[in-house]
Amino acid sequence: MAGTANMKTKVDPRFTEEYGRIPVLSPKILTSEQLRAANPDFVVSAFSELYTPDRAGTREELEALGVRTFVSEVGCEGHGGSPFERLFRDFETLGAVLREPDRTRELVSDQRAVVEQVQAAALGRRGGLRVAWVYSVFKGVPFVAGRNGLPSDMSRLAGVVNVFDDIDKQWPEVSWETFAERAPDVIVVGDLSERGNPGDSADEKLTMMREHPALSTLDAIRSDRIIRVPGIEMDPSVRSVNALRTFSEELERFAPRG
Repeated sequence: MAGTANMKTKVDPRFTEEYGRIPVLSPKILTSEQLRAANPDFVVSAFSELYTPDRAGTREELEALGVRTFVSEVGCEGHGGSPFERLFRDFETLGAVLREPDRTRELVSDQRAVVEQVQAAALGRRGGLRVAWVYSVFKGVPFVAGRNGLPSDMSRLAGVVNVFDDIDKQWPEVSWETFAERAPDVIVVGDLSERGNPGDSADEKLTMMREHPALSTLDAIRSDRIIRVPGIEMDPSVRSVNALRTFSEELERFAPRG
């Protein structure tokens, strides 16, 4: 493996030792010069927006150099299936490229089992619970989970409703006033404290919400119906299923049975 880049969060403890042997080509977003200097055979990104001339280079440019490229199906419009199904197809594609079909089948099987457990738990949970997912806050403005991202799929699997499911984006920017108008019953807050930007930690986001005149009166805030998950697990990766499991388990505190 030629290397990795944009290391903003800690690696899952299960993989720390192996990941520590991989060169970090750039602590920030990789440039095309840094990527070409590493001379990779294959480039993988979860996000298509990283393949631009001012970043890693376009996919066409890299393919012309004989470098194959990959981008996650989760963020691609027009690809069939739910976001988790598309994520599992990512694993299968990468497993085929890396010639690890057995390990891939085991990974997909284990993660499908978690999805099925969450769906089973949802059957006994009374419907109608409304949830908002807060990913990040930039200059005081929140970015929440819209219809197209994994958190909306997590909501459906858990038998609850994402209050911003009507917005046809992955992470739309909304105002706190709009957030308050949606009046979610439960708020999921992504913790990105390792990234280090203002407003990244879950504590900072919650402080903003508790001090905001419109949000401070919400039942979810006053009753502390808050679920915290690592922000990195709200984006498509091998770790996303951890957020799904945590979300489902934490809902048991707030979602009535029957």
